[in-house]
Amino acid sequence: MSSFNLNKGDRFALSKAAPGLTIVKIGMGWNPNEEPGGPEFDLDVSAFSIGGDFKIPSDSYFTFYGQIRMGNKIEDKVEKGLFRPFTEDGAIIGAIDDPDGSRSDGDDDEDMFIDLSKVSPKVEQIIICCTICKYPNDNKKDRRTLDLNFGKVNDCYIRIVDESNGLEILRYDLKDQYTNEDAVEFGRLFRVGESWEFEAMGRAHTGSLQTLVDMYT
Repeated sequence: MSSFNLNKGDRFALSKAAPGLTIVKIGMGWNPNEEPGGPEFDLDVSAFSIGGDFKIPSDSYFTFYGQIRMGNKIEDKVEKGLFRPFTEDGAIIGAIDDPDGSRSDGDDDEDMFIDLSKVSPKVEQIIICCTICKYPNDNKKDRRTLDLNFGKVNDCYIRIVDESNGLEILRYDLKDQYTNEDAVEFGRLFRVGESWEFEAMGRAHTGSLQTLVDMYT
């Protein structure tokens, strides 16, 4: 099976391309255009699992690194000692926080896993996002991070992989230049009857992660 390259706004039926698909890996990557001596980029992946009212059913369905501090965590199967957040239905296992990008090593910068068969019936869609961490939430408390935006980040993408065989099903490369925005909804998984589809969104916002939290909580 060859991978499908999507454009912004394209929708893709996962079940048609991969019948019997259950667990998907969501891989995301980017290449910050950092300047020597400049502020460090810390990009974070999160997911909002929302119901028919466009809100998360409970705090657990906001999958982000902060859930680990709240105790909603599971140890990574491969990288022992590192933890991932997870939803209360056990369907989504979120990304390992990688503030300095040291874990990517040519692979996806961050990834998460979704067991589509376990997603609560309360959830109608899962919106997958990436945000730039800024002062005062950045590790080095560097006020210069306030000026960072996705216009300074190259080669952003999201891809979906069939976890059972490691084959990439689809990929969406962001082509827009977001010169002011610091939060991007890369894509969403949504129910169509008993099946799941994916939409390449590429919808950008200002206000970093807090803007998305305000929208969906």
